[in-house]
Amino acid sequence: MDTLALTLVIIGALNWGLIGLFQFDLVATIFGGSSSILSRIIYSLVGLAGIYSFKFYSDREKTS
Repeated sequence: MDTLALTLVIIGALNWGLIGLFQFDLVATIFGGSSSILSRIIYSLVGLAGIYSFKFYSDREKTS
């Protein structure tokens, strides 16, 4: 689960980088526009993965 969350967070970060630098939304381009159901699913999964990734902070504190 951690690997999947990290992968989705990286996808989201790369997509935001492309949007910021080139005004190019790769997810929307691949899945048929930012309002298509597939794009919205990907955006939602990336958001959930970001929320899930907060657990890495508590994991890091336990190992330090």
